[in-house]
Amino acid sequence: MKRNNPVVEQSKAQLAALGKIESRTQFGGYALTVEKVVFAYINEDALYLRASEALHHYNAKRSLEPLVYRKRGMPVTLSYFKVDKLLWQDPEQLLHLSASSLRAAQDEAASKLVSLRLKDLPNLSLRLELMLHKVGISSVRLLCEIGSRQSWLKLRAVNKHIGLKTLLALEGAISGHHEAALPSAIREELYAWYLKTLRQHAAAEHLQP
Repeated sequence: MKRNNPVVEQSKAQLAALGKIESRTQFGGYALTVEKVVFAYINEDALYLRASEALHHYNAKRSLEPLVYRKRGMPVTLSYFKVDKLLWQDPEQLLHLSASSLRAAQDEAASKLVSLRLKDLPNLSLRLELMLHKVGISSVRLLCEIGSRQSWLKLRAVNKHIGLKTLLALEGAISGHHEAALPSAIREELYAWYLKTLRQHAAAEHLQP
């Protein structure tokens, strides 16, 4: 995984007022997120902000370059717009537009949570949706709030056959990844937690009279 990209670090520092900004590799660049909501991309060492009402008004005065990437050799234009040199030099305006991009992304994510069923998420089948319902996790919003580990523990409490694959599936469902496409660092962290949890459960069962 790429690390210490200077534009990633510059963006995190200059937009820190938005909250804890995290980055992950995507489309050959980086997605910037706050609480897992993507509001910006960094592509070829340039920052692009998600389209929003405030950015639309700003863009009407100063035409910003849209983000274009190639999919199967064909150019695809995304609703993200490049932060140019002039905007970088105006930290107050940049923060204002970035906050607007984040709000727009959050509003879209919230609306999707309302309409989505659990089985519509990556990796989740109707069977797993029904299992989650049985342990009190009846919505996408609730799954995201509880998180993959606690959700897995709830499932494991009623079905001891639930294993690592389900844990990875839950994490991917929450983060929007196919289970096989989870970043290696996340997979390793979950695997370590999974082994530790199994050992704790085994020790607890051994102590039972």
